[in-house]
Amino acid sequence: MTSSNHPNPLARLTREQDARNAALLAGTPTLRREVRSDVLPFAVDLTREGVAAGADTTLAALEKTAATIAIESLVSLGRVNDIDHLGGGLELIGPLLMTLSVVDHGAKQYAIEHGHTSIGYYAALAALGYLPKERVVESFRRSLDIAGHVSLVPGGTPIGSGRLGVTMPVGAGLALGLKAHHGADAFVVCHCGDAGWISGQALNGFIGASLHGAPITFVMHKNGIQLSGTTERIMNKDPRPIVTSLGVTVLEIASLHDRARLFEAYREAYRLAQDGRPSLIYPVGFGAGEGSTVERFGEMYGIASDVTRFAQRHQVATGTPIWIPGSLMSYRDAEAMTQCVFYVNGLPGGEAHHDGGMKGRDAANVLGNPMLALSPSEQEALQQLRARPTRAVVSSARPPRGATNLPLAAADLSGITLPGPDKWVSARAGSEAAYVAVARKYPQSCFFVSCDLNPSTKLGKAADLLPAGHSIEMSIQEQAATLLTNGLSFSSTKPQLNVFATFAAFMEGIAREGFEFWRYQRNLDGANEGLNVLLHLSHVGACTGRDHFSGWSLDWVNLSLGYLPYLRRFYAPCDARSAFLAVKDAAAGMGGHIVAIPRDVLPVLTRKGTAEPIWSADDTWEPVTALRTEAAAKSVVLALGAPAYLAVAAADRATASGVPTDVYVINGFPVADSFFDDLAGKYDHVVTIEDGLIGTATAGLRGFAALVTGRLASAGLKLDHFGIVDPQIAPSEAHLEVWEHFGMTEERLAQVLLETP
Repeated sequence: MTSSNHPNPLARLTREQDARNAALLAGTPTLRREVRSDVLPFAVDLTREGVAAGADTTLAALEKTAATIAIESLVSLGRVNDIDHLGGGLELIGPLLMTLSVVDHGAKQYAIEHGHTSIGYYAALAALGYLPKERVVESFRRSLDIAGHVSLVPGGTPIGSGRLGVTMPVGAGLALGLKAHHGADAFVVCHCGDAGWISGQALNGFIGASLHGAPITFVMHKNGIQLSGTTERIMNKDPRPIVTSLGVTVLEIASLHDRARLFEAYREAYRLAQDGRPSLIYPVGFGAGEGSTVERFGEMYGIASDVTRFAQRHQVATGTPIWIPGSLMSYRDAEAMTQCVFYVNGLPGGEAHHDGGMKGRDAANVLGNPMLALSPSEQEALQQLRARPTRAVVSSARPPRGATNLPLAAADLSGITLPGPDKWVSARAGSEAAYVAVARKYPQSCFFVSCDLNPSTKLGKAADLLPAGHSIEMSIQEQAATLLTNGLSFSSTKPQLNVFATFAAFMEGIAREGFEFWRYQRNLDGANEGLNVLLHLSHVGACTGRDHFSGWSLDWVNLSLGYLPYLRRFYAPCDARSAFLAVKDAAAGMGGHIVAIPRDVLPVLTRKGTAEPIWSADDTWEPVTALRTEAAAKSVVLALGAPAYLAVAAADRATASGVPTDVYVINGFPVADSFFDDLAGKYDHVVTIEDGLIGTATAGLRGFAALVTGRLASAGLKLDHFGIVDPQIAPSEAHLEVWEHFGMTEERLAQVLLETP
């Protein structure tokens, strides 16, 4: 039997997909390791009072330019019978251009929570020169780079928008990281909608920002429209008292489209940020009690005749009192904007424009409306700006996974004493020692986020070594804490360790969004990938602590393997010493990491017939370690995590009984294809053991057992698996008794090994 007879069944598919990916990237001009943009030299200074008249005029011209690009893009999209959220995209443009004029992509950065506004985002960047206009117009929603949601592009936010509300705690994490790196210069502007703020992760993000003094302002685009109806009908709650109660200062202005007042709000938000006070810029709009009518709305935006005709067509009196939102959906698309205002006021003729675009509409009429026409002064301001030398801006991708991060040298390990084999000890002792070693050497480059569990996850000693602002306690806000940690990773492309530690059960059931966020974080070189974050899963498996086991982590293997495409490595240490090596290795390389640590006490593994531990502090981590190798062995046990010592004991018993058995401990993933090829060429019987769910007869195989079966099913080997099959019933006892209940014992494992193929 040779390994070449049993190739990875996914290898061909992977090669074919790699070729398609390479072709797609080659044809995507804005996604590279580095992209240079020649940008219009326009900026405003938050330390100065007021927007100069010339700057105000230039901003108006840029707004109209960007809005035209957005509409032209949706005209192009309509030709292929598609639509998008043009209304929200147009609404975003004005305030986003204000943001782009104050950020520096260093100490001052920005984020967008309501990612469906993406065409406004891309159009604004194109108006400034970060993106080619033609690319935005012809490729929006039809390309890798100009996507249907906000993603990283040259000049863009590093944070890809995902589910509504998620970017709030991520932005808070970014702001806290920038504060640690840049001090009082740090500032983040997070644009958000009037729907996503109510999500749990957003509310927890507000709390995290206020709790730790994040230098951030949230700009709420309050247009009164959600997907299935008006905000008043769906979520009739005033955000202001709620957000204020969470510790965020509310800055009220009438309209985000009033550039002078918006700039003053930004200045005030920046002043508050320097004092460690997050804020929310909230446009209240113009109420009927202030004399706002249909007629006044038309006059305010220079479309009085258009609004009058529209009102007459729908038999609405122009004197009808209305609320004019302070952030107007479809801003500068006069007809659609009017329909949106009528919609939020419950008037005939109202339409939402949440979903929609230019399909079936008269493009010339829309582009010819007065709100897009450049005045002579705006034309002149734009001409003068374009005549000035452009500013070269180089946008860079995040470092590739595996780039050097925070390694420990031999001198850093010289004083470290790891647990010996004289007594059983929790693997947490090893991970604790590793975090302490890294924190001691690199305190300024470490950020640890906790949820009131440092004594149990053993992160506390390392956290105590960090400077102020680097150890962030979030109490029991696990989901927001993971997202905040993701945000910290955006604050620098330099080596940095960003750790969130909690119980694995909470990661499985509450905080999984921290992993999900990685799925929509595209790097500038094109790949959606994990961030430079270590998510530490403590108490994995049926480690009950004498609580009922179903309250703990049984699906950790499946969860971790599911996110493997986004990881540099997933670690599953089996004793304290391998746990030390796992954390040491994770800190040494950039990328996404999962470290999964058992809770209960375990023996320190030793070499056969000796008291010499398998691992030492200065060893290099490896995905697979040979624990036992016997001459002429045709049986092998592959052990993942805590039950590894059971595999060793059972294999030794089988070998003594005349069935030579090898044991490999799987320290983590990915594991090289060659390892599985070698198994297929050497053994007749392969047994796996893991402390996690491996499926049922009706649901099929899962976990590490499924991975091994997928690789070896065609090799004609006998395969046996140990793990948790049916999790519905189990005793409330310690881990050894729980394992026994599921047949995970030395005796049962040895019995299976002695059943020769």
